[in-house]
Amino acid sequence: MSTGMDAGRSSGIVAKVATWSDQGDDPYLWLEDLDGVEAAGWVRDRNAETVAALTGGERFVALQAEIRQVLDADERIPYPDWIGDGFYYNFWRDAAHPRGLWRRTTIDQYRRREPEWDVLLDVDALAAEEGENWVWSGARVLRPGYQRCLIRLSRGGADAVVVREFDLGRRSFVEDGFTLPEAKSGVCWIDADHIYVATDFGPGSLTTSGYARVAKRWQRGTPLSEAEVVCEGRVDDMVVYAKHDPTPGFERDFVGRILDFYRSEHYLLTAAGERIRIAVPEDAQWDAYREWLLIRLRSAWTVGDAIYPAGVLLAARFDAFLAGERELTVLFRPDGRTALNGWDWTRNHLILATLADVRSRLEVLTPGGTEWRREPLAGVPEDDHSWIVETDPDNDDACLLASEGFLQPATLRLGQVGGAVEVLKREPSFFDAEGLAVRQHFATSTDAIRVPYFVVGSPDAPGPTLLTAYGGYEISQTPYYCGVIGRGWLARGGRYVVANIRGGGEYGPEWHRAAMRENRPRAYEDLAAVAGDLVARGMTTPAQLGIEGGSNGGLLMGVMLTRYPALFGAVVAHVPVLDMRRYHRLLAGASWMAEYGDPDNEADWAYLREYSPYHNIRGGVAYPPVLLVTSTRDDRVHPGHARKMAARLRAHGHDVSYYENVEGGHGAAANNEQRAFLSALGLEFLWRKLAGRSHQAPPSQASPADVGEPVGRRILR
Repeated sequence: MSTGMDAGRSSGIVAKVATWSDQGDDPYLWLEDLDGVEAAGWVRDRNAETVAALTGGERFVALQAEIRQVLDADERIPYPDWIGDGFYYNFWRDAAHPRGLWRRTTIDQYRRREPEWDVLLDVDALAAEEGENWVWSGARVLRPGYQRCLIRLSRGGADAVVVREFDLGRRSFVEDGFTLPEAKSGVCWIDADHIYVATDFGPGSLTTSGYARVAKRWQRGTPLSEAEVVCEGRVDDMVVYAKHDPTPGFERDFVGRILDFYRSEHYLLTAAGERIRIAVPEDAQWDAYREWLLIRLRSAWTVGDAIYPAGVLLAARFDAFLAGERELTVLFRPDGRTALNGWDWTRNHLILATLADVRSRLEVLTPGGTEWRREPLAGVPEDDHSWIVETDPDNDDACLLASEGFLQPATLRLGQVGGAVEVLKREPSFFDAEGLAVRQHFATSTDAIRVPYFVVGSPDAPGPTLLTAYGGYEISQTPYYCGVIGRGWLARGGRYVVANIRGGGEYGPEWHRAAMRENRPRAYEDLAAVAGDLVARGMTTPAQLGIEGGSNGGLLMGVMLTRYPALFGAVVAHVPVLDMRRYHRLLAGASWMAEYGDPDNEADWAYLREYSPYHNIRGGVAYPPVLLVTSTRDDRVHPGHARKMAARLRAHGHDVSYYENVEGGHGAAANNEQRAFLSALGLEFLWRKLAGRSHQAPPSQASPADVGEPVGRRILR
């Protein structure tokens, strides 16, 4: 909402801004018209300004080339995206195959420096043959047997996909096989002749979030219209699902309604069609494997005389639990410093991944009698961040373990639980880390909560610093090695900072809940506290401190721009959520209301309007320069968010640049060439705005006279 800050200006736009709390008063609604002629022309003009401003110099060309080398490097680790039937499956992109190859090899071949890969599908060749802009979106392989799979292909990288059955033996699509047209579909094999399908079946079959409201069991050779309905949700649900667990001896079918991001109902579907409720709390996560049921709580749960806190992981016998017994074993209990970060099953063991002050720990739990035996997982480096890449629980107790750090390239190890560990692959160094260090600090937020953050770079004098965070959906930001940041920022002498603000999962569900809905400003206060702490420690100055984030992190960037402009020298937001009045009406936005609130509810809008970046743009305020990046084909976060934000910032005389890629989906890039361009664009923008300004005041706004000047001359990412 506009305040008296705009009162001295006579612009007609300002008059609209002052009264536009009603949705119909938005003067830039026309920019939500995805492919409208006027909107498309506006995008072309903004893109041209941005490209002209940043990409013409030798420095940009060299930076883009170096980043492309990292993304296309043959020495990268080819992480398996599937293990089964004695093969490691991998999807690979490089300079010669920008759309990618889906391929597989044996473990013996994988151990070699240059394995012999069996190419299953060449997406570049397929796109050329069919005249489609195909982007790989994954595959579901039929277990057991591993002879067929359901391949998902998107046009331009969107969430919506085409599903086609593929014969792995013949390396070809199955004529008259299972096929689904473009939609946001979920599919799962039951057996060779049946699959579960949740998709767009026509009018009335989708939720308000744009996902499937109906799931069906589809038999080969029959029309999809005749498929049997196995689960049906409500229009205001998020999505429904149906899945089959093919674990030998424990074959089961499940259906369920996902009510919102954090609440759901789940059922065991019997052969007779009976649905038996899995009576866990609506907001709990669960996992059935063989005879076991795991339950991870998001809120406290009282069972008999016992009270289990949020963040705990419980185990029960699956059949006994469904029969009503409540013998629960605590496998993990959080404290003030720790959180559960995930788990993976091997054939006979459970591997738990936990975080202690955002530092990873892996341990093996083995069921036996009334107790589960615990021991550290062998081969885990003490100082790096480690995670399980893949296991093959149908067959053995092997696990693929990866470890990396901000300055330590990844290492991939193969181990047997309780047995030997061997190094399979090491990623090369993509930048010189000599003289660089990693430190963890804690900032004190407004309400005295300690907020951890990592600083990467030279410990010497203050310099350009790039700060990033996410702060939403219980997603943790953990240490990682990034050759792009290394070459494009650290090698230039910049510092890189990752903040673990509330809203994430670094300290479990309570850390997330602390910044949900009406508490969302806690995340923004946390990032402001980290920014202030960096300056107080002498690592940087406000004028040399830039911030960057995407999606929910893009919302974070928009709030920092409009609420804390004096703390930063430049802002970059990718595929951002920015209009909190209309976000639930655009694409998948309705599914996020559990996180943010419902703008149509007066009480929710009362707090949303206080931080909605689009509604809090002011004239007469010194904003740092900002770059907004999005994609026309992002069918998750509508590009209208970034378009309208850029237009309104320009109208108020602020320094804003804009770039919209024509494809790429929510990642904003469909291939490595586009990724390299966008990365170079952002890093070049930040370096131009932040370098050499250690003692300057925060940049002032552009004057009204500058509004007509091409934006690209005054900014960029």
